[in-house]
Amino acid sequence: MSQQGHSPARRRARRGAIMATTAVALGALILSGCSASGGDDVAEGGEFDFTGKDVAAMSDYGVGDTFEATEPVEFGLFYRDHPNYPLDEDWLILEQLAENQNVSFDFVSAPLAEWDQRKSLVIGAGDAPDIISVTYPGQEVSFVAGGAVLPASDFVQYMPNYMDKVEKWDLEDDLDQLRQEDGKYYMFPGFREQPRPEYSFAVRSDIWEELGLSLEPATFDELRDQLRTVKEAYPDAYPMTDRWSANGPIEGTLAFVSPNFGTSAGWSFGQGLTWNGSEFVYTGATDEYRDLVEFYASLVEEGLLDPEALTQDDDQAVQKFASGSAMSIGTNDQEIVRYRTTVEELGTDAEMAMIRVPAGPAGDNFQSGQRLISGFMLSSEVTESENFLALLQFLDWLYYSDEGLEFAKWGVEGETYTKDGDSYTLNENITAMGLNPDAPENLQADYGFSNGVWTLAHGSSVVLDRSMLREETLEFLDAMESKTILDPPPPAPLSEIDREQVSLYQSALKDHVYQNTAAFILGQRSMDEWDAYVAELEGMNLPQYLDIVNQAQERYAEENG
Repeated sequence: MSQQGHSPARRRARRGAIMATTAVALGALILSGCSASGGDDVAEGGEFDFTGKDVAAMSDYGVGDTFEATEPVEFGLFYRDHPNYPLDEDWLILEQLAENQNVSFDFVSAPLAEWDQRKSLVIGAGDAPDIISVTYPGQEVSFVAGGAVLPASDFVQYMPNYMDKVEKWDLEDDLDQLRQEDGKYYMFPGFREQPRPEYSFAVRSDIWEELGLSLEPATFDELRDQLRTVKEAYPDAYPMTDRWSANGPIEGTLAFVSPNFGTSAGWSFGQGLTWNGSEFVYTGATDEYRDLVEFYASLVEEGLLDPEALTQDDDQAVQKFASGSAMSIGTNDQEIVRYRTTVEELGTDAEMAMIRVPAGPAGDNFQSGQRLISGFMLSSEVTESENFLALLQFLDWLYYSDEGLEFAKWGVEGETYTKDGDSYTLNENITAMGLNPDAPENLQADYGFSNGVWTLAHGSSVVLDRSMLREETLEFLDAMESKTILDPPPPAPLSEIDREQVSLYQSALKDHVYQNTAAFILGQRSMDEWDAYVAELEGMNLPQYLDIVNQAQERYAEENG
């Protein structure tokens, strides 16, 4: 058997042929034990020898098939225990997986508050169970060099539903963002057919209506004009306060605002890199980042934005908005429900709505890279398991098949929900995600479904992704659909030595950007000093950082096409 090519260009040219493989042919290929690599060291597109490692696997598993292990299997699972739905081994989801898929789990559990730290310790000690749950893109990088996690890209060819969605949803370029210097990627991400916007501003819709203001301001300039009108009518209140400043100034809001200014900021600042079409430049030193900062500085200068927004905790911000001392705030589709609850608790007479994110000087944009979401890693030791193939098939069914995704999110038809075409209805005795809020049982806490360990942040097809959303959220999504989704940058994976070097640069540079972002916005530093600020960044090894990154990008492009 011949190996397939390793470059992205050749993979894309061949993936149609890969997808056309029938379930029977795939099963025959896998179970034949044919190996181009002759062992466990398999190159992407090459064949892995499953001889002795196919116990309990299905011989004819393919797209559309329900996975059922041919004998009972138990997989080790490193489980993130969420306080809103503590692990209960009597959950219906676990009963169903044992009964219908012949799968049970040996749990190693860690609480949400300690999840990332415990994950690093367990993997670093070589004690990771088979499945390492709840991993976001980028979090896997630190585990690659030690060989503790499986190179996912070498084995996704044995996961037909995964491959089917990559093909149908054209995810190859998104997956390239995960690739490391060796051209492989090391996590199995969750997929979304389309990105789902979740964040925007919540405004006092009763006040906006009273003042004749549109709930769909076309631009940020128009939004600023609206805030001026609110300030004139309600001089004792701030037209806007904000939150998400625990680790930096209004990080959540700057993340969803910044694409419209042609930059990235806050939660989306990442490594501080912007692709300008020919090379990477440092985000915090660009004119576009200055435009964003200058806009927010104008809001503070005019008394339109509460200056405490850049330092206060979330509870303070929510109390200000709910009490009427502020008239708008950053939100997402779940937090606006919390705001309404707080309004009820305070007895405030207030109505609110989530507005469409306006366009900015760079256009009407939505950030790139939002179709790959929370996923999982596998311990590299799973290749020695006699159930390795069964594990891949099970994970493919649960996380990537239409049937498995629906099951993990909604539960058991007739027992937790009913379905009519593409319309889902949660049983009235069960609540989830704001649906049936007064119901006595909870889909997550009492049944184990809609659990981030098994649903990959609730992503997948547009229909399923939106199936549990409230009407106002669906209206928000419809309004946001006309935004332009920005293209992802080219991959620039660093070597282990380069990563160690740039990590020293990145931290100091980011700290300086965040400190000065706050200082400029609050007026503690004049925007006239922007050039001096950029010079300060350049004196903090910025040119060296960019040289390493751009050399990595050129090297990857030359080696992978």
